[in-house]
Amino acid sequence: MSYQIQTYFLVIEEADLQDLRSDIRSDTTVPACLQVGDTDYEVDICYRGAYTRKFRKKSYMIEFIQPRAFSGANVIHLNAEYKDPSLIRNKLSLDFFQDIGVLSPESQHVDLIRNGSLKGVYLRLESVDEMFLRKRGLPLGPIYYAVSDRANFSQNNKGKPKSSLTSGYRRAFGNISDDEYLIELIKQINTIHHSNFPQTISQYIDISNYARWMAGAVCTMNNDGFTRNYALYRNSETGLFEIIPWDYDATWGRKINGSNMRYNYVPIGGKKNNHLSFLLLQTPEFRKLYREILEEILETKFTVQYLENKVTSLHQALRSHILQDPYKNKDIDKFDEEAEVIFQFIRDRAAYLKRRLVYLDL
Repeated sequence: MSYQIQTYFLVIEEADLQDLRSDIRSDTTVPACLQVGDTDYEVDICYRGAYTRKFRKKSYMIEFIQPRAFSGANVIHLNAEYKDPSLIRNKLSLDFFQDIGVLSPESQHVDLIRNGSLKGVYLRLESVDEMFLRKRGLPLGPIYYAVSDRANFSQNNKGKPKSSLTSGYRRAFGNISDDEYLIELIKQINTIHHSNFPQTISQYIDISNYARWMAGAVCTMNNDGFTRNYALYRNSETGLFEIIPWDYDATWGRKINGSNMRYNYVPIGGKKNNHLSFLLLQTPEFRKLYREILEEILETKFTVQYLENKVTSLHQALRSHILQDPYKNKDIDKFDEEAEVIFQFIRDRAAYLKRRLVYLDL
């Protein structure tokens, strides 16, 4: 089945649009109407992102008011993917995580027309929240977004004590009392004696999930993904935290500004300022598990052979839509080159990681 790209029709009253534009940093929503297919939705909308808010092509957060749900979600994000010349890296990454057994958001490209004017291709992202869990039949539990580099699993940041152990996180679902679970996790990571670390930390975090997430982040090479661009979900049945990837546009050989990122930019153990990863890699049990998972992925999933059809089909499906995108159509020549850029990155990155596997040996 070919990749389908729907058109979303967004209508915002001019006064509300001016309110939105008056402070691009504000998370205050304005009312709007979104039409998808034959259904009209009353929604609230605001800009989303951090540094991306200054770009000409803005990204949006949309909350559904009436009806309350759309495609099993109450909140969706429309990402402009403005600095990614391919516009597919985020989706490619999140689908890759699903393929290697890591819980991750669904995504789909759409065309956005606002007040009758085409605003181009966007990536619709599922929000990681209560509906995310319900849609998958998962036990409800608190969810935290890592929104800054302070979400480094440490009690310190840049050599200074944090004002709060929840610093760097934003609670997306749950109650204030749930923060104690996150605080206890950070405390345990930083106070467990090294001799007891493997046994004790496995009572707080799903180690297998963490190893697979880490392998995915290392393969796709999200430089920011080790201390932000993830969500933590505490499964209320197991009592364990699980980690979920989020915002993976600066991957597959591109930095957040769209420039090239060399295949060896991120080491095989990820960024060392992720304190949990650093400690886990000191323990033989985790190093062995991580090595086995990474080696398996390098042989089966992180290959041009496995990913070629996915990349090619997304790339081909988007091309005619990119030509109509008022913000991206002048870059069509660069877009045309991006599939091979991604393939070459996979070849180079996989070869580099295979050479470095020896450093994970006990």
